[in-house]
Amino acid sequence: MESSSAANAAADSTNSHQDSESSATDTVVQYVVLRRDLIDTWPLGSVVTQGCHASVVAIWSHKDDAHTLLYCSPSNLDSMHKVTLEVKGEAQILNLSEKLKTAGIAHKLWIEQPENFPTCLATKPYPKSFVSSYFKKLKLCK
Repeated sequence: MESSSAANAAADSTNSHQDSESSATDTVVQYVVLRRDLIDTWPLGSVVTQGCHASVVAIWSHKDDAHTLLYCSPSNLDSMHKVTLEVKGEAQILNLSEKLKTAGIAHKLWIEQPENFPTCLATKPYPKSFVSSYFKKLKLCK
């Protein structure tokens, strides 16, 4: 089994777009963003479930990506890093999704059905240094 830093280096070398943005010791993270208005009005379990849906889809949709493979590797399964943040409401989650889309940051905007409205989003796993700037103005979800 290769070490985490060697695996990170391998992931970086296979993704030249991100070579200049990340290093062999950069932590691979997944960002999950929830809506504060739903946290305040829905049962907590329902909001957590929304985040879980988005997280799983973001990972599964990018299951062959080098960073996703590293994130889900047997040596990392017990030490995954997620950052759970919040936005105020629907307008903010839609704006964030557009900003990420424009920047080419792969993510899943979860649209709850049958209501057909966005509840949260999750990125695919990325080196933290590559994506953290898109989330720096958001609050940790508490």
